[in-house]
Amino acid sequence: MKNVLLFDFTVDKTTKTVFITREFDAGLSLVWDAFTKPEILDQWVAPKPWVSKTKFMDFKVGGRRFYAMVSPEGQERWAIQKYTSISPKTNFKYLNAFADKDENPELPGSDWDLNFSEQNGTTTVRITIYNESLARLEKMIEMGFREGYALSMKNLEELLTTLSKK
Repeated sequence: MKNVLLFDFTVDKTTKTVFITREFDAGLSLVWDAFTKPEILDQWVAPKPWVSKTKFMDFKVGGRRFYAMVSPEGQERWAIQKYTSISPKTNFKYLNAFADKDENPELPGSDWDLNFSEQNGTTTVRITIYNESLARLEKMIEMGFREGYALSMKNLEELLTTLSKK
């Protein structure tokens, strides 16, 4: 078991891009499922005390995920993802946009590129998030994306530990 797992979060405002690298002490298949199956994804992706609620998810090229981050008071922040490329267990890409409860996207959005690799039982996920506008990137950062994503990654680490024991 690896004690120190890499977590790197870098923002490059000149390219309007966020780079995230995170290691997990879990096998590739399990980590892939955690990112691609709504029943697992909803268990970790929202930073506590928020929860994630997936209304629908069709994980295929051209498919979509429509979901909300729900506050303890019941406030919902909706987003929609459209999958643009999937290479099983190695990579998937999607366009992510904030949306209203009726699935109307708030553009511009961001392009997410997730790469998965495994070495010696440790799975590394490398995420590149390109924003069409600097204003959107700055809004993400202002809303606490760095802190929230760090908490989500901690949730995922804990969930993977539990799921690995099953």
